[in-house]
Amino acid sequence: MQSLQMLSEWGYNIGTRLIDEFLAKANISRCVDFKETAEMIAKVGFKMFLGVTASVTNWDIEGTCCNMVLEENPLVDFVELPDTCQGLYYCNVLCGVIRGALEMVSMKTEVTWVRDVLRGDDSYELQVKLLKQVPQEYPYKDDE
Repeated sequence: MQSLQMLSEWGYNIGTRLIDEFLAKANISRCVDFKETAEMIAKVGFKMFLGVTASVTNWDIEGTCCNMVLEENPLVDFVELPDTCQGLYYCNVLCGVIRGALEMVSMKTEVTWVRDVLRGDDSYELQVKLLKQVPQEYPYKDDE
């Protein structure tokens, strides 16, 4: 459990820094809603930083929870988990990256693995759930 949290925290720290590069290179200022944000992560963010894309599926009715399915995951090339690490979600760093990046753009999220090829599943699938949209605070007031 400690290594699971540690990988997520490493990813979180990476995500808080990657968001600036993503926004600058992708030439994006703001997404309209969480659905558009999820699509940008899956199609642009994963392509930019991992060289792959993901599909966004299984939206809930409120549009606040979805799954991202990756057919390929370059983080696991040449990785085999030993028997002593079978409970480890090796790619949990991606959960942290997404969570950290979204927090920097005022979206508090929960990101968890649903399926993982390293654990015997047929694909890699993350669930991204928007917990709350945090209003942006500005250090100045516009009196006009």
